[in-house]
Amino acid sequence: MGREFDNLFDKWSETYDSVVLESNDEEYKDVFINYNEILDTVASNVSGTILEFGIGTGNLTKVLVQNNNKVIGIEPSKNMRMISKQKLPNVDVYDGDFLKFQMPKTKIDGIVSTYAFHHLTDNEKHEAIKIYKDMLTPKGKIVFADTIFRDENHRNEIINESISKGYFNLVNDLKTEYYTTIPIMEKIFEVNGFNVTFTQLNKFVWLINANIKENSEIDEP
Repeated sequence: MGREFDNLFDKWSETYDSVVLESNDEEYKDVFINYNEILDTVASNVSGTILEFGIGTGNLTKVLVQNNNKVIGIEPSKNMRMISKQKLPNVDVYDGDFLKFQMPKTKIDGIVSTYAFHHLTDNEKHEAIKIYKDMLTPKGKIVFADTIFRDENHRNEIINESISKGYFNLVNDLKTEYYTTIPIMEKIFEVNGFNVTFTQLNKFVWLINANIKENSEIDEP
Protein backbone atom coordinates (compact mmCIF):
# COMPACT_ATOMS: atom_id res chain seq x y z
CA MET A 1 0.00 0.00 0.00
CA GLY A 2 1.65 3.17 -1.19
CA ARG A 3 0.91 6.83 -1.69
CA GLU A 4 -1.17 6.17 -4.82
CA PHE A 5 -3.45 3.99 -2.72
CA ASP A 6 -3.67 6.68 -0.03
CA ASN A 7 -4.56 9.29 -2.67
CA LEU A 8 -7.44 7.12 -3.84
CA PHE A 9 -8.94 7.10 -0.37
CA ASP A 10 -8.20 10.80 0.13
CA LYS A 11 -10.40 11.47 -2.92
CA TRP A 12 -13.09 9.03 -1.74
CA SER A 13 -13.27 10.51 1.76
CA GLU A 14 -15.89 13.15 0.90
CA THR A 15 -18.42 10.67 -0.49
CA TYR A 16 -17.48 7.56 1.50
CA ASP A 17 -20.22 7.84 4.10
CA SER A 18 -22.98 8.38 1.55
CA VAL A 19 -21.84 5.30 -0.40
CA VAL A 20 -21.63 2.93 2.56
CA LEU A 21 -24.47 4.28 4.69
CA GLU A 22 -27.07 4.92 2.00
CA SER A 23 -26.17 2.08 -0.41
CA ASN A 24 -27.08 4.41 -3.29
CA ASP A 25 -24.49 3.02 -5.71
CA GLU A 26 -26.27 0.20 -7.55
CA GLU A 27 -23.00 -1.46 -8.53
CA TYR A 28 -21.73 -1.73 -4.95
CA LYS A 29 -25.08 -1.97 -3.18
CA ASP A 30 -24.71 -5.65 -2.27
CA VAL A 31 -21.22 -5.04 -0.88
CA PHE A 32 -22.47 -2.51 1.68
CA ILE A 33 -25.95 -3.84 2.39
CA ASN A 34 -26.58 -4.18 6.16
CA TYR A 35 -23.59 -1.88 6.73
CA ASN A 36 -24.72 -0.62 10.15
CA GLU A 37 -25.58 -4.13 11.28
CA ILE A 38 -22.12 -5.30 10.19
CA LEU A 39 -20.50 -2.58 12.31
CA ASP A 40 -22.67 -3.52 15.28
CA THR A 41 -21.75 -7.19 14.89
CA VAL A 42 -18.02 -6.47 14.86
CA ALA A 43 -18.29 -4.13 17.84
CA SER A 44 -20.39 -6.60 19.86
CA ASN A 45 -17.61 -9.21 19.69
CA VAL A 46 -14.89 -7.14 21.41
CA SER A 47 -14.49 -5.10 24.57
CA GLY A 48 -11.75 -3.20 26.37
CA THR A 49 -8.83 -1.54 24.64
CA ILE A 50 -9.34 -1.93 20.91
CA LEU A 51 -6.93 -1.35 18.01
CA GLU A 52 -8.78 -0.57 14.78
CA PHE A 53 -7.06 -0.75 11.41
CA GLY A 54 -8.35 1.28 8.48
CA ILE A 55 -10.77 3.36 10.52
CA GLY A 56 -11.78 5.39 7.46
CA THR A 57 -14.23 8.10 8.50
CA GLY A 58 -14.72 6.57 11.94
CA ASN A 59 -18.03 4.73 11.57
CA LEU A 60 -17.00 1.54 13.38
CA THR A 61 -14.93 3.62 15.78
CA LYS A 62 -18.04 5.53 16.81
CA VAL A 63 -19.89 2.31 17.63
CA LEU A 64 -16.93 0.99 19.62
CA VAL A 65 -16.73 4.23 21.64
CA GLN A 66 -20.47 4.19 22.28
CA ASN A 67 -19.96 0.68 23.70
CA ASN A 68 -17.50 2.18 26.23
CA ASN A 69 -14.31 0.84 24.63
CA LYS A 70 -11.00 2.67 24.42
CA VAL A 71 -10.09 2.82 20.73
CA ILE A 72 -6.74 3.41 19.05
CA GLY A 73 -7.18 4.09 15.34
CA ILE A 74 -4.80 3.43 12.44
CA GLU A 75 -5.54 4.99 9.03
CA PRO A 76 -3.21 5.73 6.08
CA SER A 77 -5.43 8.36 4.39
CA LYS A 78 -4.88 11.90 5.68
CA ASN A 79 -8.35 13.07 4.65
CA MET A 80 -10.01 10.06 6.26
CA ARG A 81 -8.10 10.74 9.47
CA MET A 82 -9.26 14.37 9.44
CA ILE A 83 -12.92 13.36 9.07
CA SER A 84 -12.69 10.73 11.79
CA LYS A 85 -11.06 13.22 14.16
CA GLN A 86 -13.87 15.71 13.51
CA LYS A 87 -16.40 13.04 14.47
CA LEU A 88 -14.40 11.66 17.40
CA PRO A 89 -11.96 14.27 18.74
CA ASN A 90 -11.13 12.21 21.83
CA VAL A 91 -9.95 9.14 19.90
CA ASP A 92 -6.24 8.75 19.13
CA VAL A 93 -5.82 8.25 15.38
CA TYR A 94 -2.41 7.54 13.83
CA ASP A 95 -1.01 7.35 10.33
CA GLY A 96 -0.26 3.76 9.39
CA ASP A 97 -1.57 0.54 7.90
CA PHE A 98 -1.90 -3.15 8.79
CA LEU A 99 1.86 -3.74 8.72
CA LYS A 100 3.39 -0.34 9.45
CA PHE A 101 1.93 1.40 12.47
CA GLN A 102 2.78 2.86 15.85
CA MET A 103 2.89 -0.06 18.27
CA PRO A 104 0.58 0.44 21.29
CA LYS A 105 2.32 0.75 24.64
CA THR A 106 -0.03 -1.72 26.32
CA LYS A 107 -1.54 -5.08 25.45
CA ILE A 108 -4.68 -4.96 23.31
CA ASP A 109 -7.97 -6.73 24.06
CA GLY A 110 -9.24 -6.68 20.49
CA ILE A 111 -8.07 -5.89 16.97
CA VAL A 112 -10.79 -4.97 14.50
CA SER A 113 -11.22 -3.88 10.90
CA THR A 114 -13.99 -3.60 8.33
CA TYR A 115 -13.73 -3.61 4.54
CA ALA A 116 -9.94 -3.34 4.52
CA PHE A 117 -7.95 -6.55 5.12
CA HIS A 118 -8.22 -7.45 1.42
CA HIS A 119 -5.67 -4.74 0.61
CA LEU A 120 -2.97 -7.19 1.78
CA THR A 121 -1.69 -10.15 -0.18
CA ASP A 122 -2.12 -13.55 1.47
CA ASN A 123 1.55 -13.49 2.54
CA GLU A 124 1.07 -10.02 4.01
CA LYS A 125 -2.06 -11.19 5.82
CA HIS A 126 0.00 -13.97 7.40
CA GLU A 127 2.71 -11.50 8.49
CA ALA A 128 0.07 -9.17 9.97
CA ILE A 129 -1.67 -11.87 12.02
CA LYS A 130 1.71 -13.09 13.25
CA ILE A 131 2.46 -9.58 14.55
CA TYR A 132 -0.95 -9.14 16.14
CA LYS A 133 -0.79 -12.30 18.25
CA ASP A 134 2.03 -10.88 20.37
CA MET A 135 0.08 -7.64 20.89
CA LEU A 136 -3.04 -9.26 22.33
CA THR A 137 -3.94 -10.19 25.89
CA PRO A 138 -4.37 -13.97 26.46
CA LYS A 139 -8.14 -13.59 25.93
CA GLY A 140 -7.67 -11.11 23.09
CA LYS A 141 -9.53 -11.40 19.81
CA ILE A 142 -9.23 -10.41 16.17
CA VAL A 143 -12.57 -9.53 14.60
CA PHE A 144 -12.62 -8.48 10.95
CA ALA A 145 -15.47 -8.05 8.48
CA ASP A 146 -14.41 -8.18 4.85
CA THR A 147 -15.18 -9.59 1.43
CA ILE A 148 -13.92 -13.15 1.10
CA PHE A 149 -15.06 -16.16 -0.91
CA ARG A 150 -16.04 -19.66 0.20
CA ASP A 151 -13.66 -21.08 -2.40
CA GLU A 152 -12.41 -20.41 -5.93
CA ASN A 153 -15.66 -21.62 -7.50
CA HIS A 154 -17.56 -19.09 -5.42
CA ARG A 155 -15.16 -16.34 -6.54
CA ASN A 156 -15.77 -17.21 -10.20
CA GLU A 157 -19.55 -17.32 -9.69
CA ILE A 158 -19.60 -13.83 -8.17
CA ILE A 159 -17.34 -12.38 -10.87
CA ASN A 160 -19.38 -13.93 -13.69
CA GLU A 161 -22.61 -12.69 -12.15
CA SER A 162 -21.17 -9.18 -11.84
CA ILE A 163 -20.05 -9.27 -15.48
CA SER A 164 -23.55 -10.29 -16.57
CA LYS A 165 -24.97 -7.26 -14.75
CA GLY A 166 -22.44 -4.90 -16.33
CA TYR A 167 -20.77 -4.10 -13.00
CA PHE A 168 -17.34 -3.69 -14.56
CA ASN A 169 -15.86 -1.45 -11.85
CA LEU A 170 -16.82 -4.06 -9.28
CA VAL A 171 -15.39 -6.82 -11.47
CA ASN A 172 -12.12 -4.91 -11.75
CA ASP A 173 -11.98 -4.57 -7.95
CA LEU A 174 -12.70 -8.26 -7.44
CA LYS A 175 -9.95 -9.21 -9.87
CA THR A 176 -7.25 -6.74 -8.79
CA GLU A 177 -7.66 -6.57 -5.00
CA TYR A 178 -6.40 -9.43 -2.83
CA TYR A 179 -9.73 -10.96 -1.85
CA THR A 180 -8.97 -14.41 -0.52
CA THR A 181 -10.91 -17.58 0.31
CA ILE A 182 -12.05 -19.04 3.61
CA PRO A 183 -9.68 -22.06 3.45
CA ILE A 184 -6.68 -19.76 2.95
CA MET A 185 -7.79 -17.35 5.67
CA GLU A 186 -8.49 -20.24 8.03
CA LYS A 187 -4.95 -21.58 7.53
CA ILE A 188 -3.41 -18.13 8.09
CA PHE A 189 -5.08 -17.84 11.48
CA GLU A 190 -4.53 -21.43 12.55
CA VAL A 191 -0.79 -21.50 11.83
CA ASN A 192 -0.49 -18.30 13.85
CA GLY A 193 -2.14 -19.86 16.90
CA PHE A 194 -5.80 -18.85 16.56
CA ASN A 195 -9.12 -20.61 16.47
CA VAL A 196 -11.25 -18.87 13.85
CA THR A 197 -14.86 -18.94 12.71
CA PHE A 198 -16.55 -17.40 9.66
CA THR A 199 -20.10 -16.04 9.54
CA GLN A 200 -21.64 -14.61 6.37
CA LEU A 201 -23.08 -11.11 6.90
CA ASN A 202 -24.16 -10.27 3.36
CA LYS A 203 -23.51 -11.57 -0.15
CA PHE A 204 -19.88 -10.41 -0.06
CA VAL A 205 -18.90 -9.78 3.56
CA TRP A 206 -18.02 -12.37 6.20
CA LEU A 207 -17.30 -11.94 9.89
CA ILE A 208 -13.88 -13.34 10.79
CA ASN A 209 -13.77 -14.03 14.53
CA ALA A 210 -10.47 -15.33 15.91
CA ASN A 211 -9.42 -16.27 19.45
CA ILE A 212 -5.94 -17.21 20.64
CA LYS A 213 -5.54 -20.94 21.23
CA GLU A 214 -4.39 -21.95 24.70
CA ASN A 215 -0.65 -22.77 24.80
CA SER A 216 -0.44 -22.06 21.08
CA GLU A 217 2.75 -21.86 19.07
CA ILE A 218 3.18 -20.33 15.65
CA ASP A 219 3.81 -22.73 12.77
CA GLU A 220 5.17 -21.35 9.53
CA PRO A 221 2.88 -22.24 6.58
